[in-house]
Amino acid sequence: MMRALAIGGFLAALALFAVMEWLARREGSRIPTLGDLCAYVMRYEVGPVPVGRIGLFGFWWWLGWHFLAR
Repeated sequence: MMRALAIGGFLAALALFAVMEWLARREGSRIPTLGDLCAYVMRYEVGPVPVGRIGLFGFWWWLGWHFLAR
């Protein structure tokens, strides 16, 4: 039951991302696309430390660890 609930939650989040991307790509939309959002995060730095890149790397590591490693 918990596995199905978790899968359903992730599918709902994926559907929400798809809807937001569709809304962002409409003409005249003020919502940033996923690519624009990632570009903004990648530029974020605190002094010489690229905090945004480290955070994005951590996200991809977490994603791979939980979903791609077997």
